[in-house]
Amino acid sequence: MISKRAFLCSAAGAAAALFGARAMPAFAEVSNYPARPVRWIVPYAAGGATDVLSRMVCQNLTEKLGQPFVVENKPGAGSTIGTQAVINSPADGYTLLLTSTANAINASFDRTLPFDFAKSIAPVAGLARIPLVLVVNNDLPVKTVAEFIAYAKANPGKISVGSSGIGTSLHLSGELFKSLAGVNLVHVPYRGSAPGLTDLMSGQIQAMFDNVTSSFELVNAGKIRALGVTMRERSAVLPDVPPIGETLAGYDTSSFYGVGAPHGTPPDVIDRLNLAINAALDDVVIKQRIAELGAIPLHGDAAQFGAMMRAETESWRKIVEASQVHKEG
Repeated sequence: MISKRAFLCSAAGAAAALFGARAMPAFAEVSNYPARPVRWIVPYAAGGATDVLSRMVCQNLTEKLGQPFVVENKPGAGSTIGTQAVINSPADGYTLLLTSTANAINASFDRTLPFDFAKSIAPVAGLARIPLVLVVNNDLPVKTVAEFIAYAKANPGKISVGSSGIGTSLHLSGELFKSLAGVNLVHVPYRGSAPGLTDLMSGQIQAMFDNVTSSFELVNAGKIRALGVTMRERSAVLPDVPPIGETLAGYDTSSFYGVGAPHGTPPDVIDRLNLAINAALDDVVIKQRIAELGAIPLHGDAAQFGAMMRAETESWRKIVEASQVHKEG
């Protein structure tokens, strides 16, 4: 979808250098921010991978910056409720947003949005990118993406594909697959991936696009079968599963997470947060946990994260328009 390698590789070394011997002087040059607790809004329910990642990073920031970074879960409306809460907050660096693929998708998918995300939220830093994986019920007589496509063409409209909801990266990854492969699959939306995976294992649905964070353990336990990962690179937690793009040229999707702040937040505050978040991603415990989740850390400065957000928004816009699926008022 976008040039991920450049984003993943850039600035990692710079961030490490900045947090070496010169780290304390760099921080000392900034104002006394933070001088009070900082709210970190997660626009999803507690307990998921996004919540776990946020709490780990917030604990690290609390220890390094000397003020509590407090996670607040504000789920609802496909991340819109939590996003709106941050947009309406003062642009002083004391209210942050866990940004995600949902923000990039909703810019074109949700025509009812009461805000322009790109103009309302300032990019602060990336956190992690998560590959998706196409998984199927063990009884489905296919073991590769090519076999799945052939089976779908021989059985049009008879394969049900689950997702975590209409307009999610899981749903739209399936729509892109349908378009490129020229197959007729029936979309079945769920309220999250967990109930979809349950129905997949029982055979109520035959396939699903899911984040590797919530499905790789089921794959490794032999409860479902993985056919292909959605990124161009293989996943470290599913090393034997090839990219879908090796069969479908041009196929490349994933989920990502980062941090944003209300538009107008002082640049020096954003810079300090960016440096601190990049350092947190290099923390041994956080690095290990990110790897265990099957995610890829996103190092880079605020401008790089902003460029990535714009590229993601444009890429998902093309998929939304091609699928002709929108949220209506």
